[in-house]
Amino acid sequence: MQPGRQFRAVLSRIFFIILTGTYVGWALLTYGRVEWVGSIALGLVAVLALFIGFYLNRSFRAQGGPLPEDRLDAAIDDGDPELGHFSPWSWWPIILAGSATLGFLGFAVGTWIAFIAFALFIVAIVGWVYEYYRGYFAH
Repeated sequence: MQPGRQFRAVLSRIFFIILTGTYVGWALLTYGRVEWVGSIALGLVAVLALFIGFYLNRSFRAQGGPLPEDRLDAAIDDGDPELGHFSPWSWWPIILAGSATLGFLGFAVGTWIAFIAFALFIVAIVGWVYEYYRGYFAH
C-alpha cells in the first residue's frame, strides 16, 4: 500500500477506537453505566475498519505494486492491451438477465414460473455461446 493510503487506513482504525472509548466514557459520565448498543456498534465499526485496511493492504501487495491505472504519470499503452472480446450488439445477455429475473420471480411467486425461466435460460445461454457460429459474424 502506498504510504499515504497506509496512513489513512491506520488513522481510520485509531479514530474509531478513540471514538468508541469516548462514547463509553461519555455514557459512564452521563448515565453512570455503559450504553451497550452504541458501544458495541462503534467497536464493531473499528473492527470493520481493521478488516478493510487488512484487505486493502493484502490486495495491494498481491498485485505487485501500483497498477498503471493508479499512477498519474502512466500512459494508455502501459495497461493491458487486450481485456477480452465483447459483443456490443449482442442481445443474449439481456435475455439471460431476463430469465434470471423471471427465475427469482418464480421462486417468490409461483414455482411454475421457474420452469419457464429455466427453459429461457437454456435458450439464452446456448444462443450467447454460439452467436459467433452463425449469421453475419460467423467465424
